[in-house]
Amino acid sequence: MRLKFLVCMLLAAAALAAVSLGTPGNPVLAAQKPAAGMAPAQAADTVSASAPSWAVNATAIEACSCPMFCQCYFNSKPAAHHDHGGESKHYCRANLAYKVNKGHYGATNLDGAKFWLANDLGGDFSTGQMDWVVVTFDKATTADQRKALGDIVGHLFPVKWNSMKTAEADIDTWKFDKDTAVATMDGGKTAEVRLKRFQGLTDEPIVIRNLRYWGAPRNDGFVLMPNEVEAYRAGPNAFEYKGTNGFLITVDMTDKDVAAAH
Repeated sequence: MRLKFLVCMLLAAAALAAVSLGTPGNPVLAAQKPAAGMAPAQAADTVSASAPSWAVNATAIEACSCPMFCQCYFNSKPAAHHDHGGESKHYCRANLAYKVNKGHYGATNLDGAKFWLANDLGGDFSTGQMDWVVVTFDKATTADQRKALGDIVGHLFPVKWNSMKTAEADIDTWKFDKDTAVATMDGGKTAEVRLKRFQGLTDEPIVIRNLRYWGAPRNDGFVLMPNEVEAYRAGPNAFEYKGTNGFLITVDMTDKDVAAAH
């Protein structure tokens, strides 16, 4: 029952934040129309009054099935793939392992909370309609933290999904340094991401800056780290890829950013 409630929360948050998405790196924000007879200022007051104030700074260890660097940030279709020698298909199957560096949702402390998105963006997301996503909360998170993260995720990824589910697992490994990054769920049984820094002109990381990441208005840049493996091993949509796109990114977002978009 609790997981079903969280699905409803995620769907509601995504609907409130819905955009017409050109690409994950360049969302075209649709005009947010206030209710009939309500002035724009009144609409903003309604949004701010309906939810507590919140702020989150979080880092993602992320990888997907696209070649390096993921073309989804510049195109409305993912890369084409030839599975088992068959016809070409466009998809972006990804693992996004998040850890909150610092955050709150009203009185709920989110520091250190971990969650994981496994998803497929589908073949054409120019209208903001994605294929499927499973949002997994770390077993260590409380019910209040899950409710808070569910709302925030809906604003961070302001799109529609053909299928959205929630789950819980032990996100038992989440670590990175200058050269590598590793995240696992249930020891890798459920999901696994392993990244290794791409060598640049120096031993410093290669970073793409000034590129938008989904609905987040601020990020510290995409630290390029191709994956050694990125796998989601649960359910009918399980997948595994090696040597494809990967990066680290830290994003920052608050409820005031959402209100400003309205």
